[in-house]
Amino acid sequence: MAVRRFVAAVLAGAAAVLPVAGPAAAHGAPTSPVSRAAACGPVGRAADSPACRAAVAAGAAVREWDNVRVAQIDGRDRERIPDGELCSGGLSAYRGLDLARDDWPATELTPGARFTFRYRTTIPHRGTFRFYLTREGYQPGRRLTWADLPERPFLEATDPPVRDGAYQMPGRLPANRTGRHLIYTIWQNSNTQDTYYSCSDVVFRAPGGGATAGVLAAPPGDAGTTGAPATGRPAAGTEVPVAAAVTDERRGSLPWVAVAGGSVVLLAVLAGTRLRRAGTPPPGRACEVRSHRAGRRRVW
Repeated sequence: MAVRRFVAAVLAGAAAVLPVAGPAAAHGAPTSPVSRAAACGPVGRAADSPACRAAVAAGAAVREWDNVRVAQIDGRDRERIPDGELCSGGLSAYRGLDLARDDWPATELTPGARFTFRYRTTIPHRGTFRFYLTREGYQPGRRLTWADLPERPFLEATDPPVRDGAYQMPGRLPANRTGRHLIYTIWQNSNTQDTYYSCSDVVFRAPGGGATAGVLAAPPGDAGTTGAPATGRPAAGTEVPVAAAVTDERRGSLPWVAVAGGSVVLLAVLAGTRLRRAGTPPPGRACEVRSHRAGRRRVW
């Protein structure tokens, strides 16, 4: 009985030491053009805007601005995410991001210009990004529905490079848009079961046009691939700073795996030593276990 109790204690200790795999804390969101979650989050510096305050009041966990994700979608976005809940991914914790407003923090863009899309990553993953732009005639005073988006994205990128803590994806903006619109980003992971959803409010102005009412232009921060001046200007106060470091969930777990493995080996050695001692009676002492075949006790 003592041996069994010792083995049970060894197994319990091993279970306590081994790390338990769980969901990662955060992953990413668009920062250029800035998404609603990123703009209203603690690093977006737009939390005091009327739209962000309304979103939080309605229910938007913007402190986790990079975690608007849904598991096991498997490309069935239009089947699984309900109309009117596209910006929240259908998650009740982010329902405030679905509010129909025309004063969300927005990025000013030039139609038809080249633009480098930036998607801040806090935990890198492999996968495909798809960017959709609302159709002409989109009404920001109504909740976003799938009918507002075309079937095909205007930009798609698989496993883009990470530079300065963000995925960098150069592309060209559609040329036939004016006024306020919304860029809907879907990031479908290939090394996890998660899909991420983001809404980035934008305002298109004609080339050479003046400042757009309701959108404050900040200094240019993104350049096109042709070396031309930047065409995307985030609204003042919505810029998301570069993270000091990018965390890799696999790299961060290696020290714990090594410690757990060493601890289990040590516990196993101790258990084996205890079992060998327990199974070796001193010379001359009668064995307490009967022979199952002979039915008699043996003497060592």
